[in-house]
Amino acid sequence: MRTRSRVIGGVLAVSLFTQLSACGTLFYPDRRGQIDGKIDPAIAVANAIGLLFYVIPGLIAFGIDFATGAIYLPDDNYSMAPEKLQEAIGADGVVDQAKLKAIIEAETGRALPLDDPRLIQHTGSVEQLAAFGLRPAA
Repeated sequence: MRTRSRVIGGVLAVSLFTQLSACGTLFYPDRRGQIDGKIDPAIAVANAIGLLFYVIPGLIAFGIDFATGAIYLPDDNYSMAPEKLQEAIGADGVVDQAKLKAIIEAETGRALPLDDPRLIQHTGSVEQLAAFGLRPAA
């Protein structure tokens, strides 16, 4: 009886792990944060397989992917190389909001409300700049 419960528990643990690891959040962590777009068929099929065999893990995988936005294909129209943003950084290391807005609008075709009072700004570090291959200007 004890061996049987261990086998059932092991099978259940393995099935849950395989289905939760099949979600797009783990395959494509860089896609998190997207709001909408075209659904990636490969991720949808992986989640659907979990839905066919194990209903609850499949639903969890779909829910996580839709909640994080990882199920959507990336849209290259709204991404840009960090090197292009270097022009918006002044000699003193301060970001010029007008230049930044102009660069983003020219590259993506979208005007961002950078002067919105609800905008939360964070200061970065030299390590974050180095991660993007940028050098601090100050």
